[in-house]
Amino acid sequence: MSLSPPREESKRRSPPPLKPPPSFPDLWFRRDKPPPKPRLLRPSESVDPTSSVSDELLLGILARVPDSLTNPSYSLVCRRWLSLHGRLRRRLSLLEWTFLSSGRLGLRFPSLEEADLVPACFAPPPRARSGIVLSCRSISVPLDPRDSEFVLDRRVLAWDAIDEGLQALARGCPNIRKLAVVSASESGLASIASGCETLQELELHLCNDLSLKAISGCRNLQILKLIGAVDGLYGGPRSDGNDDEGSTGVSDVGLTIVAHGCKRLVKLEMSGCEGSYDGIRAMGTCCPMLEELTIREHRMDAGWIAALSFCGNLKTLRLEGCKRIDADPGPLEHLGACPTIERLVLQRCQLRDRQSLHALLMVCGAAREVVFQDCWGLDDETFGIARICGRIKFLLLEGCSLLTTAGLESVVLSWKDLQVLSVVSCNNIRDSEVTSALASLFSVLKELKWRPDSRSLLEMSFAGTGIGKKGGDSSRRYITTGMNN
Repeated sequence: MSLSPPREESKRRSPPPLKPPPSFPDLWFRRDKPPPKPRLLRPSESVDPTSSVSDELLLGILARVPDSLTNPSYSLVCRRWLSLHGRLRRRLSLLEWTFLSSGRLGLRFPSLEEADLVPACFAPPPRARSGIVLSCRSISVPLDPRDSEFVLDRRVLAWDAIDEGLQALARGCPNIRKLAVVSASESGLASIASGCETLQELELHLCNDLSLKAISGCRNLQILKLIGAVDGLYGGPRSDGNDDEGSTGVSDVGLTIVAHGCKRLVKLEMSGCEGSYDGIRAMGTCCPMLEELTIREHRMDAGWIAALSFCGNLKTLRLEGCKRIDADPGPLEHLGACPTIERLVLQRCQLRDRQSLHALLMVCGAAREVVFQDCWGLDDETFGIARICGRIKFLLLEGCSLLTTAGLESVVLSWKDLQVLSVVSCNNIRDSEVTSALASLFSVLKELKWRPDSRSLLEMSFAGTGIGKKGGDSSRRYITTGMNN
């Protein structure tokens, strides 16, 4: 007798019925299943569309991208583009010294030509930063307002740390042309001189005579800026504890070392440096290409003006912030002269010593441009000494409150070659005191900038006279007064 399987079991074994095919709307608006996840390509499967383009061609394309250096967003594309951006970077201001000492700077920017290391040479304040920054010329240092005393000398990095960073810079960036650093020793500068043969401009803060020994190896150096002391920031070079690394600053010894080593020097700036006749004479004798000399807040001994006559190719002499020009320039007949001098600039200088000013103007008697800006003690009698400069073509007076209209007239009328006159913020020079002779001189000037005070009405007084409009294209004349500010 055969037994038949139960009805329920037979139903289980029967094949399931076929589902009807999905319609087009169901396929289009399907929501029962999540969308498929995107498949990530492996590095071997990824394709770089710029792989066939050479690095040289891609560098030329990226260099023409607007704001390619200030906003390099393309450096985030891939590692290759990041490396290409580093090769395009030419100048950099360093904020963290460890980025340099670790060697990452040379790997990231191998084609660097200008490096400002001054901000990174100062250790950050021990407490949290408040956002307050002290800026003075090329120095910008964050401050802590809770500090009772601010001494910048104590925040300079150690000698060995700075030397280590300079050695890493010489190895990683051999194309450096412009460098600024604080408190570099002889060994650190020696590595720069040997590794960066194309160095042309060097700025040294807190330097001394011994640290300048290594600069003699910079054969192609053309611009040198020596900052021995800055009022309000630091008083001068520091000492590392050794006897041979004193804090004597830059004196005649250091200037003589630089003069004998850097014979291609074209521009020299000295701020807060010592020295005297011997140092300036060595620079003029050994550096025949020296064309511009800037002396700022000097601490030099008496008699240095007489050494300017040895600068046979000097064209520009600039004095800034000098409390005294020369304590004892010596007899006038022994001073000599600079025959090639063209421009003399005095900014924020004390000119009450008429003997030193007379000596300076006698040495620079061949100058064609003279500038007095915010100088103390420049009254009528002191300004009258400028008559000995008989070849003046350009005169700028700014912030000379003691000078009067009569004192100005007595000097400018004696200059037959005067072509450009600029008078700004000289409150004792008044429009009502302008004589007919001075007005006639104004009419033949090529350019006149007349803003002695905020109440200047000279433009209204000269209306209809034709002053400033006479002449053709070859001899244009301009007038700028206080009315068109």
